[in-house]
Amino acid sequence: MNDFDFFVGTWDVANRYLTKRLAGGDDWEEFPGRSVAQSFFGGAGSFDEIEFPTKGRRGASFRLYDPATELWSIYWASSLTGHLDPPVVGRFVDGVGEFQGDDVWEGQPVRMRFIWSRITPTSARWEQAFSPSSAGEPEWETNWYMDFTRVA
Repeated sequence: MNDFDFFVGTWDVANRYLTKRLAGGDDWEEFPGRSVAQSFFGGAGSFDEIEFPTKGRRGASFRLYDPATELWSIYWASSLTGHLDPPVVGRFVDGVGEFQGDDVWEGQPVRMRFIWSRITPTSARWEQAFSPSSAGEPEWETNWYMDFTRVA
């Protein structure tokens, strides 16, 4: 249940964001962020707030661990929308966390996936992908990377 303990602290974040999603585009925007994370419930909960200073907005992630299923639920909120997005659910296996859920992007139902990887004491990577597929094997388009570097 302490899978997100690595994330406690302050991080500089290099963001790489696909400007048009599910449109076959390859136009990426890069911008900085600063994230501050903490845990609660003895490691069964995790919260972080990220500021995107060049964008004039913030986001927050809220994570809860269910000991009965051994799964994490991750919720995202943005200062742009003011609401909590539907959760992605999953777990860590061999140091990589994969979490999936259903959402809507620009009126279109999508399957969403978060992956946490490259975790070290001073760095980590998060990525987000969408798939428009509602049946069969998802066809993932990664649309956002965050590379985290711990602030000393």
